[in-house]
Amino acid sequence: MQHIIDRFISYVTVDTESDPNSDTTPSTAKQWDLANQLVEELKAIGMEEVTIDANAYIMATLPSNVEHDVPTIGFISHFDTTPDFTGANIKPQIVENYDGKDIILNKEQNIVLSPGYFKDLLQYKGQTLITTDGTTLLGADDKAGITEIVTAMEYLINNPEIKHGKIRIGFTPDEEIGRGAHKFDVEKFAADWAYTMDGSQIGELEYENFNAAGAKLTFSGKSVHPGYAKGKMINSMLLANKFISKLPKHETPQETKGYEGFFHVTGINGSIEETKVELIIRDHDRKKFEKRKKTVEKIAAKINKKFAKQFGGPIVSCEIKDSYYNMREKVEPVIHIVEVAEKAMKELGIKPIIKPIRGGTDGCQLSYMGLPCPNIFAGGHNFHGKYEYVPVESMQKAIEVIVKIAELTAAKK
Repeated sequence: MQHIIDRFISYVTVDTESDPNSDTTPSTAKQWDLANQLVEELKAIGMEEVTIDANAYIMATLPSNVEHDVPTIGFISHFDTTPDFTGANIKPQIVENYDGKDIILNKEQNIVLSPGYFKDLLQYKGQTLITTDGTTLLGADDKAGITEIVTAMEYLINNPEIKHGKIRIGFTPDEEIGRGAHKFDVEKFAADWAYTMDGSQIGELEYENFNAAGAKLTFSGKSVHPGYAKGKMINSMLLANKFISKLPKHETPQETKGYEGFFHVTGINGSIEETKVELIIRDHDRKKFEKRKKTVEKIAAKINKKFAKQFGGPIVSCEIKDSYYNMREKVEPVIHIVEVAEKAMKELGIKPIIKPIRGGTDGCQLSYMGLPCPNIFAGGHNFHGKYEYVPVESMQKAIEVIVKIAELTAAKK
């Protein structure tokens, strides 16, 4: 397991935070640091056709070692980390033989990873955990996935007696800001199907995700001296507050689960004369998703109608853009690719947890680009924050799942 730990740490200690405000690909120059490192490592372990394009998309091939025809499969992960929490100067901590008690991440700042709050910790008692030091995220999302794919390919190269077909691997930038698949060359990748190694706890297997959209609303106002404001001032911040109050109050991330969708206000910034509100809209059901977008538009329209005469025109503008759609529509016609992964887990003694993703992965966009792409666990927990951790044993199991999928795909019918 030390090999896995060393590889993972060599990845997470490279800062690859992406930037949603950048218009380049990758969105930050520092993503090239790990991208170039990965290219050299793939060559060193013996992968073939190792390429990196002008946008830092990496692809490589493990040739088939069987004579009969076998589908070409792929495994994909992303190397950027979320801008939600800093990924600079990550100092991983190794907790061996976890005792099931509180883990002190940072004594000085009294930051504790506790099973009293994060109950999932208890299922890893006796295992080796990698945690943060309480001041950064860890980057298991998705450097655990990269670790697993590289290690699985290395294992197959070193053990040629394990039969497999042609395997393609791909590593992408900017997944965390929703652009990971935007410039992915599906035709060049040339796989019949693929799997993203980007899930959380051991056993997760997902082929459903949210339909997703982002909304940006700009509220205008009129600034007048408060002493003479009667009937004249329009405070755009209060209009924004009125809009937010009209959203269904129980349909938020903190009050929904499973297939339940939500509205989530992610940002608000304003003054009397102008306030901008950003929110995301999510739902697994396409009809409900479209209805949610209409709800936002209707609330904005009512505010415009109410203030049209006083303001002299529309007082709020609303822009809604779709981000991605539920991959289920594209994966169900080829459901055998999910069944292969499920069988692989069962043969390894892993209980498959098949459930919808309350989010999205590169795979959902890739599925609509012609590459059906379910999602498999990478092992990490508490992504995007200082309480992130990953059990090394879960990474080991993910490596075994990749190898087993390759075996099952190559087996003669």
